Amino acid sequence: MSLPVVAGGSPRSAAGAGGSAVAGGRQIGRYELRRELGRGAQAVVWLAHDPRLQRDVALKLLSAHADAATRDEWLNEARACSTLKHPNVVPVFEADEDAGQPYLVFEYVEGGTLSAMLKTRPRLPARQAVGLMLGVLDALAAAHDKGIVHCDLKPSNILLGGDGRPRVMDFGIAARVQRGNDRAEPHDGRIVGTPGYISPEAARGEAPQPAMDVFAAGVMLGEMLSGGPLLKERDPWRAIQRVQTEDLKFAAGGDVDEALRAIVQRALCRDAAQRFDTARALHEALEHWLNPDHQTLDTSHATLEFLLRRMRHKSDFPALSSSVVRIQRLAGSDTESLRTLSDEILKDVSLTNKLLRMVNTVHFTAVTGEQISTVSRAVALVGMASIRNMALSVILLEHMHDKDHAALLKEEFLRALMAATMASDLTPQARQGEEAFLGAMFQNLGRLLTEYYFPEEAQRIRQLVVGPKAVTRDVAAKKLLGLSLDDLGVGVARAWGLPETLQKAMRIPGGEVPSRRIDPRADGGVERMRWLARGANEFTDAMLLHEGDAQTEALTRVADHYAPALGLETRDVLQVASGARTRLSHLAQAMGLSVAPGAAARRLLQAPPSPAALQQAQAAADAPTVAIAAPPVPLEGSALVRLSSGLETVRTAVNGREMRANEVLNLVLETLQRSLDLRTLVFCLRDAKGEHLVGRVGIGEGAAELPALFRVALRAKGQPDLFSAVCARGADLLIADSRTVAPRLPAWFREQVAAPTFLLLPLMLKGSPVGLIYADRAQANSLVLGETELVLVRGMRDQAVTALSRA
Repeated sequence: MSLPVVAGGSPRSAAGAGGSAVAGGRQIGRYELRRELGRGAQAVVWLAHDPRLQRDVALKLLSAHADAATRDEWLNEARACSTLKHPNVVPVFEADEDAGQPYLVFEYVEGGTLSAMLKTRPRLPARQAVGLMLGVLDALAAAHDKGIVHCDLKPSNILLGGDGRPRVMDFGIAARVQRGNDRAEPHDGRIVGTPGYISPEAARGEAPQPAMDVFAAGVMLGEMLSGGPLLKERDPWRAIQRVQTEDLKFAAGGDVDEALRAIVQRALCRDAAQRFDTARALHEALEHWLNPDHQTLDTSHATLEFLLRRMRHKSDFPALSSSVVRIQRLAGSDTESLRTLSDEILKDVSLTNKLLRMVNTVHFTAVTGEQISTVSRAVALVGMASIRNMALSVILLEHMHDKDHAALLKEEFLRALMAATMASDLTPQARQGEEAFLGAMFQNLGRLLTEYYFPEEAQRIRQLVVGPKAVTRDVAAKKLLGLSLDDLGVGVARAWGLPETLQKAMRIPGGEVPSRRIDPRADGGVERMRWLARGANEFTDAMLLHEGDAQTEALTRVADHYAPALGLETRDVLQVASGARTRLSHLAQAMGLSVAPGAAARRLLQAPPSPAALQQAQAAADAPTVAIAAPPVPLEGSALVRLSSGLETVRTAVNGREMRANEVLNLVLETLQRSLDLRTLVFCLRDAKGEHLVGRVGIGEGAAELPALFRVALRAKGQPDLFSAVCARGADLLIADSRTVAPRLPAWFREQVAAPTFLLLPLMLKGSPVGLIYADRAQANSLVLGETELVLVRGMRDQAVTALSRA
């Protein structure tokens, strides 16, 4: 049984060397045959002379006994070559018959084939091989522009003239692909090509596409660089099978660097969707490697152009679908209505369902105080910008489960989402916080794109950024992709039409972190957003790379590093990180995002470091411990319900102005006592001189006498005590065991109150303390609050501040 492979014609159909047979004055048409140049199964190529034009030509003479199929291929070659006018294509001058014998007349190229040259010089210098391949790809690009796929590209079909210019020949089995409204040539499922150079999809009998020629070009380039065949297989049928199931590799040695190796490997991808999809795309990548200084960042960069084409024509990347692009525009508009945005989201059923699951996580229901069942209600309660950000998160994740390297994609996605969540939480104004979310997430867009589209290059980048010879991630990306991750992400964002401010924020700032607070008004807040995003990403990396005490130390170092530039305290940054981690865990659960046991990404979803570890790490800092007592065991469900319900009652009262300020304060205190099972609560208010917070109202055990004991100095001389420091900085504080901070406690508290565990919630108005809520329990380590409970408790306190501001 014969192998069902349709191979090309003569091995040297227009060559100018190697023949020896003499024609003996024979003439075909007007052409005088001088010398045989090459011979194949169905044709012979002669050096001939054209007396009319006084020039030598290569004449390809088909056997008189050739079958109909061979004659069809013959005519196909004539048609294909006649339409191609390119310096790297051997042109056809004439197609005719003489006494029933068909012949083609080509330009005579004095020289040999690439195949012949590689027999004497198997391995070429990298720059020579790339330069030669650029000419071949120019020819292929011209053919592809005409809708022609060569289908049988190999070294024996590349002529090398005396000028060194490569010329592609032998289009005998070339095929046309569908272009526009043109009808594609019928394809009968035959395997067309030469084993060893045939692409996986051609080996499966699929219809011709330009990517098939790209694969063959990649094989040829790999052979020139490595000095031998990439698929060593004597059995042609076995070669056809292996190319469908095995990834071709080549031994990149000598002057072949990582970037060139990566380009060749991408051209050799078994999955055509991961391969350069046109010869021009491969040409641009090689041209950039050969002349890196001549490239500028725009959408014509080969790597970037490849991604943009892929995303335009295929829906496989979890990026910005057309609906989310519109959502981005609507959410950023000051004129579009809530209804318009809701209607846009409802067009995507999957997006709608996932968004509703996300807004019903405990983080949002704690704030809204209710379950959300409609998109319009979600937009109204959570906000247009927050919904926009959640939509982006959902779409980014959408198809990652379908990829072979889904685990790595999940880790990169979780990393980006953690950084985004933290950046948002570190920004005081809600609107700016939502923009900070996007800035931090999209500083990772280049990494996500690379991990999704170029998994092998992404793996090599991860290898290059560690070890004794480590380079930066951007240096590694430039070596392998030809452009930085920043450039890749910003280029795609520009093509998506994202706002200019966001494109600027995506650029990771270089150099040392500013030692002074960055003006949030400078450059429209973009500069602060860039540094905030960089800090949030470094904080996330510290979580991913470390565990236990080492993680605590790493987190503290990063917080110390960025806090001054952001105008924050180290403890504030650490506290936000703790809450962001809990929030991320809730979002991951709502999105159905699971992480394998043992994966580094699980560290992003684990409980934050213990307060004892945080306390030790911050011992050198002049700040009280901001801690959630360990272990962070959440309250019983009924307590959460009471807190949530109470917050909604207080919010309704404040918004409706149904109660006076003192009534709101009493309602807040009573709700906290009942929900948290507290022993005593005391509310302190600033005195007339503004020098102290003094106790005004008490609830619970000792409520009658305790308020009179509370006197917190706001203008303390020397080292402030713990209460004064907390109020001066507006920091919430939970002390699990007061013995650990005894030296910092005021004398009146140590001697007359002496509560073993207590909570302090300062009330701040325009940056200054106006009040304080104190709460305690009778046993040490008995008051334990998780992030969800803290969100609700702080919500109560904030409503009390609102009531006071209106009094």
